[in-house]
Amino acid sequence: MAASAPASGSAHRRHPSRPRRRRRGLIAWCAAVAAGVLVGTGACSDLPHDSGSAAPKNSSGGHTYYISASGDDGNSGTSSKNAWKTLARADQAKYKAGDWLLLRGGDRFTGTLSLGPGEAGNPTLPTVVASYGKDGRATIAAAGTDGISVYNTAGVVIRDLVLVGDPAAYASQTGISFFTDLPGAVKLEHAAVQHVDVSSFKTAVSAGSTTTSGFRDVQVTNSVLHGNHEAGLVTYGMPYDDAAPAYSNEQVVVTGVEVYDSAGDPTARDRHTGDGIVLGSVRGGVIRSSSAHDNGTHASADSLFGPEGIWTYDSTGMLIEHNTSYRNHTGSNVDGGGFGMDVNVSASTMQYNLSFQNDGPGFLVYTSRNNKAQTGDIVRFNISSNDARKLPWDAGIEAHGTAVHDLQIYQNTVVMTSQGAQPAPALRLRKGLAGTSIRNNILITDGTAPAVVSDVGYGPDAVAMQGNNYFTGTSSTGLVSWGGNTMDTLDAWRSADKQELLNGRATGLAVDPCLAGGSAPVVSGPNDAGVMVPICPAVNGKGVDLKALGVDPSVLVDYYGKPLAVPPVIGVSNPAVKK
Repeated sequence: MAASAPASGSAHRRHPSRPRRRRRGLIAWCAAVAAGVLVGTGACSDLPHDSGSAAPKNSSGGHTYYISASGDDGNSGTSSKNAWKTLARADQAKYKAGDWLLLRGGDRFTGTLSLGPGEAGNPTLPTVVASYGKDGRATIAAAGTDGISVYNTAGVVIRDLVLVGDPAAYASQTGISFFTDLPGAVKLEHAAVQHVDVSSFKTAVSAGSTTTSGFRDVQVTNSVLHGNHEAGLVTYGMPYDDAAPAYSNEQVVVTGVEVYDSAGDPTARDRHTGDGIVLGSVRGGVIRSSSAHDNGTHASADSLFGPEGIWTYDSTGMLIEHNTSYRNHTGSNVDGGGFGMDVNVSASTMQYNLSFQNDGPGFLVYTSRNNKAQTGDIVRFNISSNDARKLPWDAGIEAHGTAVHDLQIYQNTVVMTSQGAQPAPALRLRKGLAGTSIRNNILITDGTAPAVVSDVGYGPDAVAMQGNNYFTGTSSTGLVSWGGNTMDTLDAWRSADKQELLNGRATGLAVDPCLAGGSAPVVSGPNDAGVMVPICPAVNGKGVDLKALGVDPSVLVDYYGKPLAVPPVIGVSNPAVKK
């Protein structure tokens, strides 16, 4: 997930076989795609179908214009019987609030559409670009250009379309781009992308700014972004300012979006390529019920920046929930993980997500900046199975950086099995953690690595480990490696480092949690989360009471939406009930 920005390049902890991981901002990358940046997609509302004798009704009261492969550019364009023929003719029109531009479903149109300053609408009367008729979605085939570009304006809804690039568009253009360079911290309202299929561009959908301005109310929903060169969905903004934090984009919502086969650029040594969903410079964002898989397969082997499946950076108030991220890759020896909160991310939560078979960490919390901006984040009720497949110096869950403050990691289930000579642990910690609590997690390896590896021998004031279950089978590698000391039992760890203690009472377990899939189950598909559910009472009611430790009880709902008992089960789910 290392973004391509040079803005605040920072380092992953160096390892003899591991290059530095640099900060993943998006400034250099943003400049490269500024001609076509982000997208949005909200819940789709159906357009009326054209009967061939009457025009669909535009309920907004604006004008409706039509394009058809059987039309004529000499026509008025104001009815389906008098449709224009080409995108070039449609692009000459000036669209106002409430206007619709409709492309006949099933037809293919070569070229591009653009909306610029003085065009488009507003949140209550948006300009709509969509398909019409009974033959499905229309296709925009870009020839070395963006598919649709929106510049210094908003109040735009783009829906029910297929956008396809050619080799030139794959190298340098964006499928749907919202971009502004307005001065004065202007927030352009309402950018929505709904039910689109975008492929063969450099970036499928993007929205952002290279100034202090940006977009508010960005929606990207129910869309498939696949086979693009460098990324699926991206937002970005100005570099993060430690002295005066600001966010270019606000209220960004991504739901029901699938991103796959963002291949990456094997020649791109200066930036990360091959990402799935990346939200940068956002205040108040949601990524929900979406997936990123099989991305990054051709990312550069020489880059200091790697791609990730779903991640955020330079943002606050983010919620990443109910998503899947799997089989994502990196060409180099950094990144390639499932989910991440990476550099200057505050007051944000990753919950109810499934990560498996990624090259890098399943869930990463990281910062390279010593500015106290990485604070107040939560990682809870997530599943990681056999992540860090390529990079065993990572883990299922990983946290570290220059200054990570007040991080909470609880009620997750992580299982790691052997992948070779350097197996990865379930949890890995490195330097830079303060005020961190790690509670009620199931942390399993198959005995080829300790359940937990921490480079630093943290005391409980900096990192409090409480109520977790550690299981490594009949391992001879040790249960926990803490600050370079490997311990085989929780008692030894409690004595040496005062971990797994709460008010002087011993907490935590080292037992087989009796998961449905066996002692070290493997998730091999997005519907396999059930193998991580306990089917006996081994860990039921054995967790520490999070409510008593200040966690809002209303959020203590398991992976399947059921409230946790008090004291809770350890891991993501209440035990399954055998029939």
